[in-house]
Amino acid sequence: MHFSPPLKPARLIARYKRFLADVETPSGELLTIHCANTGCATPGDRVWYSTSDSLTRKYPHSWELTETQQGHWICVNTLHANQLVAEALDQQRLPELAGYQQR
Repeated sequence: MHFSPPLKPARLIARYKRFLADVETPSGELLTIHCANTGCATPGDRVWYSTSDSLTRKYPHSWELTETQQGHWICVNTLHANQLVAEALDQQRLPELAGYQQR
């Protein structure tokens, strides 16, 4: 899935208050980002976040994806989950479901 603008990486430090997380960017900047889903992640996991242009948002950054320390991917933003699965099906990236002509 292509995100526009591209997502930015960070390292998860902590989650709290259900929908907030603190992350550290590769440059060492500490950010508090919004998380639309309670999801599952462990401190140290790689977080991919987007940034909103809206001037009225209290937290302009949104957590979109997680890459766990074991190399697994988690779609944290539930608004994108169906789009990601549809793209994976169209590109035959799910071997267990390969060969189906309809979704």
